[in-house]
Order: sequence, then C-alpha cells, then structure tokens
Amino acid sequence: MIIVLLVVLGLILGSFVNALTWRFHEQAELAGKKGAKAQEQRRKLSMLHGRSMCSNCGHELAVIDLIPLFSWLWLRGRCRYCRAKIQDSPLTEVAPAVLFVASYLWWPLSFHGVNLFQFIVWLVFMVAFVALAAYDFRWFLLPDRIVYPLIGLAATEVIIVAVAHRSISMGVNAAVAGLIISGIFYLLFQFSKGTWIGGGDVKLAAVLGLLAGTPLKALLVLFLSSVIGTLVSIPLLLKGKQGLKAHIPYGPFLLTATIVVVLFGSSLIDWYDRLLLR
Repeated sequence: MIIVLLVVLGLILGSFVNALTWRFHEQAELAGKKGAKAQEQRRKLSMLHGRSMCSNCGHELAVIDLIPLFSWLWLRGRCRYCRAKIQDSPLTEVAPAVLFVASYLWWPLSFHGVNLFQFIVWLVFMVAFVALAAYDFRWFLLPDRIVYPLIGLAATEVIIVAVAHRSISMGVNAAVAGLIISGIFYLLFQFSKGTWIGGGDVKLAAVLGLLAGTPLKALLVLFLSSVIGTLVSIPLLLKGKQGLKAHIPYGPFLLTATIVVVLFGSSLIDWYDRLLLR
C-alpha cells in the first residue's frame, strides 16, 4: 500500500516538475522585459495564478490533459489542440515515482523519529533533483531558484538531526563535507574560468556535501559522479553524437552519485574496507 501511494505521489509531483521547470525557464526569458504584454505573460507563467497550458500553442489544458503519464500516453505525446509534440518528457513524471519507491526499499535508516523526518525531507530532495536534472539536460543550467532553497533545507536538516542525536560532530562532518565538494568545484571553476564546470555546480555541490554527511562520503560522491559521467560520455563520443567540445551537463551525474551514496554509501565503504583487509 505504501509503495502504491509513493508511486501515485511521485507521478503527481513529476507532472508538477515538468510545469515548474518550463515556467521557470520562460520566466527567466522574460527577465528585464517591460510592458503590459510582458506583465500578462508573467501572470500566466506564475505557479500560483497561472493555468496549465500547452508550451507550444499556449492553450489552457483541460483536466483530462493533466493526468500524470496517462494523458501523455493517451495523446501519444502530442498536444490535443495544436497537435505539436509535447515538450515535457514522460520520464520526468516517472522519475520521482521510481526514486520514491527505491528510496523506501533501500532507505538505510529506520522509519521512526528523526529518521522518518529525514526520509520525508529526502523525498523533497528527490523531487528537486529531478527538476534540476531536467532543467540541466534541457537548458544546461542549474537555476538558483531551486538550488538556493535546497541549501537552506539541507542546512536546516543537518541542524535538526544533529540536535536530535545530541551530536555536534554530525553537524561538523556534514559542514566539512559540503565545503570539500563545493571548495574543489570552486577551484575548478576559477581555474578553468567556467569552461570545465559551471557556477551552478559549485552551489549545488554544497547541498550534496551536506546530504552526504561525512567528508569520506563527499569524496565518494565526487568519485562516483566522475565514473558515471565517463561511462555516459564515452559511448556518446564513440558514436559521434557529441563532439570533443560538446557541452555535457555534469549536474545529473552529481545528483545520481549523491542518491547512490545516501542510499548505499555506508555499504560501499564497508565493502571497500573488507576488500582492502583481504
């Protein structure tokens, strides 16, 4: 029953992510523009006041068009009004549901007390991770409007967990982990003048370090993200789909590595320790 609820909740929030990322991008495109037309467009794009619409023709969508995943399948990926291809990916709707279930099945802590609080907050991060990955894949940017609230949420979670466990060291370790990843990325950003890594990655790294929780796990995030990035990039280069100078977003690799570390980091470190002892 819990898994079914997580799937339904994940699909609903995945649909929300599609709307959120597109609206954030369109709002950014309108930044600096003045006049009644621009003001009306901003109102339509507001998450609070705007209605759901087709990103191609702007037609307001009916309820039948808004059922997560089902509507996309029923419409065969095309707008019911203009027949243009729906730009929102169904994978974005499915991803939170998959991550919710995977997190529930492989959550490394219990579901009681502060650990349950951490799990609920983790689901919030999963939705935000999907939004960041979708935005980065589509527009090669990690928007501050998503990253900055995550920094505050991660810091708040660390403080609450440290207080609950009466452990100053937990808070210190998480802070050091965040400084390690963001510090390394900041140096790479400055040294390469933004050609190797983007400024959004530097800010996102602070969040991921706090979630990793310890300096060792922070380094594991860096290692795994590099491995995942290499495994994904090499086949693209070999197939000729990406040139050597092509821009491949690094944010999704970082996010994927962080999910692996949070869910399986302790097991991976224990496995490696046993391997060394042999």
